[in-house]
Amino acid sequence: MGAPGAFFYWQEATLILRLKVQPRASRNAWGEVLGDRIKLYLTTPPVEGKANAAVIAFIAEAFGVAKAQVHLHRGQMGRDKEVHVHAPKIIPPLSALLGVHP
Repeated sequence: MGAPGAFFYWQEATLILRLKVQPRASRNAWGEVLGDRIKLYLTTPPVEGKANAAVIAFIAEAFGVAKAQVHLHRGQMGRDKEVHVHAPKIIPPLSALLGVHP
């Protein structure tokens, strides 16, 4: 398990992310940290697995991996999700994850 309150941690070469997903948002973007989760805004509606597919696509692009390297480990039916990213090639700067613009 990761550090208390952390929205991410590592298990060997796998990055574990804890998300709070906001579907039907006005944009696809990272949001603020909410306790032990980071908010992820998605324009996709939560119907027929479309939001889960959008989570995987967003995370894959953000971390420079194929969609097959992103696994939705927990939260298939809810907004709280745990996503595993195997061997990410890119680690976005914390400012990008938190939506902070220098």
